[in-house]
Amino acid sequence: MAWISYSSLIPPNLFILLAMIGVLIAWRRKPFGLAVATAAIGLVYLAAMPVTAGLLIRSAEAIAFDEPTLRSDKPPEAIPGAIPGAIPGAIPGAIVVLAADARHSDTPGVPDTVGQLTLERLAEAARQWRRLGLPILVSGGGPRGASLAARMSRVLQEDFRVPVQWREERSRNTFENALYSAEILRGAGIHAALVVAHPWDMARALWSFRAVGYPVVPSPTLEDGRPPLSIAAFLPQVPALLESYYALHELIGLAWYRVRYGHR
Repeated sequence: MAWISYSSLIPPNLFILLAMIGVLIAWRRKPFGLAVATAAIGLVYLAAMPVTAGLLIRSAEAIAFDEPTLRSDKPPEAIPGAIPGAIPGAIPGAIVVLAADARHSDTPGVPDTVGQLTLERLAEAARQWRRLGLPILVSGGGPRGASLAARMSRVLQEDFRVPVQWREERSRNTFENALYSAEILRGAGIHAALVVAHPWDMARALWSFRAVGYPVVPSPTLEDGRPPLSIAAFLPQVPALLESYYALHELIGLAWYRVRYGHR
């Protein structure tokens, strides 16, 4: 359905769409239309509450770090060369940075660049590169113009002064990030890698790499501290609405990946 975007069907965007549909229905069938609109507005309110957003985002993060394949009988510090959160036996030989978003330029002569989320991932990759000295692979295709990988490579090299060894430019989603990145790294003789993504996006990334049989170590970006619970946590806020969107996008996306790619 090219006439409607995928993001429009992910809550809380879907709730806003349903509220508008309910209002339109109310012009013809008032009780039913008002019921739909009221329910949808209530769901938007819930998604916009910081307390709800916090629960959703923590649920998305917990899936990644509660997976049995990420556990080890020994603490990370007891395993030589291991990194906290690593799959047992997986010693990374490279850093994989997954693209998240892009920033389009309307200024002539100024190229498109990466978005804020991707920039946060690049900052984490640069930090890990200075700590470990591993070569970097940036992963992300693009519908038009320069790929996300090309933009990520430019930012890492020009702004962070960090070299990029490989660019994976064919992927259109997280599963393809894993599939094509694993192909490049295997060809280079590297059999495990550090993967950089946001904490709430890590479950889908780890699942995708496991689905293609490539061991990875999670390296999530830094998280913002959670404010203490207060009355404000039950009042709607725009940042909470965005956080709920990220969390629901990942939870729904992971469920879809299990259906779409789980047979591999």
